[in-house]
Amino acid sequence: MPTSGNTHARPSFPADFLLGSATAAYQIEGAATEDGRGPSIWDTFSHTPGKTWNGDTGDVAADHYHRLGDDLDLMASLGLRAYRFSLSWPRIQPTGRGPANPKGLDFYSRLVDGLLERGITPVATLYHWDLPQALEDEGGWTNRATALAFADYARIVGEALGDRVAIWTTLNEPWCSAYLGYGSGAHAPGRTDGAAALTAAHHLNLAHGLAVQQLRAVATNSPQYSVTLNFHVLRGQGDGAAEAVRRIDALANRSFTEPLLRGHYPKDLLSDTASVTDWAFVRDGDLADIHQPLDLLGVNYYATTAVRLWDGKGPRHTNDGHKDMGGSAWPGSPQVEFLPQDGPHTAMGWNIDPDGLEELLLDLHARFPDQPLVITENGAAFEDHLTTGPDGTPTVHDPERVDYLHRHLTAAHRALSAGVDLRGYFVWSLMDNFEWGYGYSKRFGIVHVDYETQRRTPKDSALWFRELALTRTLPPTEAIQTEAIPAE
Repeated sequence: MPTSGNTHARPSFPADFLLGSATAAYQIEGAATEDGRGPSIWDTFSHTPGKTWNGDTGDVAADHYHRLGDDLDLMASLGLRAYRFSLSWPRIQPTGRGPANPKGLDFYSRLVDGLLERGITPVATLYHWDLPQALEDEGGWTNRATALAFADYARIVGEALGDRVAIWTTLNEPWCSAYLGYGSGAHAPGRTDGAAALTAAHHLNLAHGLAVQQLRAVATNSPQYSVTLNFHVLRGQGDGAAEAVRRIDALANRSFTEPLLRGHYPKDLLSDTASVTDWAFVRDGDLADIHQPLDLLGVNYYATTAVRLWDGKGPRHTNDGHKDMGGSAWPGSPQVEFLPQDGPHTAMGWNIDPDGLEELLLDLHARFPDQPLVITENGAAFEDHLTTGPDGTPTVHDPERVDYLHRHLTAAHRALSAGVDLRGYFVWSLMDNFEWGYGYSKRFGIVHVDYETQRRTPKDSALWFRELALTRTLPPTEAIQTEAIPAE
């Protein structure tokens, strides 16, 4: 394989290991009311006072919809081998049902073609949280009909792009969609009902299974199929630590892995939540539909989570890494509290623990030894600052992010060396963007975006990642090529 500089004893990744970056439609596209796009729950949520930082919305975001060509060239300049993007359901079906919007499909067709022309593997996610508002008006993910509508949407997209997309991902982080969207209120649609959250989780699982079947029926280029989950790596503390971990593992992890990969819901999950719901929304045949063979399991990892049983005597800690909007993302487990963790922390307040990623990959491999894995998101927000060099060239020095990526990729390589079938790594995110409830206050990108001018400036982390992508060998943290990528 090609190398650059002294690579002695530095970890190298296989020739077919995907090294790419990722984004989500609502976070970067903008053009919220253009070319036939309908409103999503995130349009409604972000335009509701008090729901997002500073009242920020994704109306313009990073204006990717209008800057597609330049952004594709930027990806190529960074040496990306793959690009994971999501499709906007309301851009393709404005009300979530009915015929496709031709202009919406055309945008994604041009995106996929542009990636292929630049030698970048297209990885398409059908759903990254932007449910058409018209479907939410009918109950959203608490309504079984939404899963059926999603299957139809998958068929439409598969017929249009199923000759070119290499990897299909049905859902991104259904835990967030269900538990933050319908339980805690931190995400759109902002509901705070534990029973609704559990109902939504099941219908999301069902939507995944039905979508995989539809994609398989229409795709013509033998793609791979996947789903992406945000796994919670749990650290139990105090008396009853094992019980606290068990309960949260059931809600956060096994409520998805067990039905998706084994065809059943965990008995302890059903027991833990019996006071919240009777699970009557699970119908005969649902689990068979949900349990579809997967070519890849997407793994999103950012930080660990510390839990213990609450003694009921003092204030209950709720440091689960998400905004407190009055509800709970943990139906049936009010006796578990979430503890603050030692630093260092990112700008999100999340602890930095690369060992947690290695532990997670090893655990998944042990429990599902025949299931290939791919890290579909890993990255960090820091307080980035745009500066100007003596020659007037803008730059962003982000040594904390370079160190974060280096340490997590090193952990991933350790897991790979230990026998984990790990197929790739996608850094989150390609560019700064609308960070959901936090608006534009948090920057995850390896490319800086000036939201007033929409100028893109690759950060030092982008230059570091380019060296990794080009050589497949982990560069040292100080090894950033002096030949900068021009700002766009």
